[in-house]
Amino acid sequence: MKKEILATSAVVLGLTALALHARSKPLETVKYVELKKYLGTWFEIAAFPQSFEKGCSCTSATYGLSTDGTLIVKNRCIKDNKLKVSEGKAFVTDHSNAKLDVQFFWPFKGKYWIIDLAKDYSYAVVGHPNRKYLWILSRRPTLDDQTYNHLVVRAADKGFDVRQLVKTEQIADVSAI
Repeated sequence: MKKEILATSAVVLGLTALALHARSKPLETVKYVELKKYLGTWFEIAAFPQSFEKGCSCTSATYGLSTDGTLIVKNRCIKDNKLKVSEGKAFVTDHSNAKLDVQFFWPFKGKYWIIDLAKDYSYAVVGHPNRKYLWILSRRPTLDDQTYNHLVVRAADKGFDVRQLVKTEQIADVSAI
């Protein structure tokens, strides 16, 4: 038992040290995002707790292309046993398509940087350059533990305090949402 506690403590301390060192560097995004492949529904696997998601479960976001070239964003979650939907827009802000500004209420925009992305677009990690926001996303409501743990380590390597991550409660039958 003591060995397990010591091993876990050592891992947490190591990840914390990595995060502190990485925070001094600018946040890097993926090299390029093919927007047409990124469109569709993403399920929140884990995230830093935010006030606008408080009490939510079964959280997902669906991205579509608007006629004006912006992205349409529909966030959904179950809150108080009711479906809650928020609609907004996302604006690409650089040539890599990995940096976006998302707006749900004018004039406020939030930075949405894609910092990790599977080659087959099956998972993504999104963060903010101030490292106070982080989401691990998947095309399915679940993500295997090995992939999840790998993404957590990679986020720590990029300077995120992954101790703040909270897994999102999802359901297997997404048609219920």
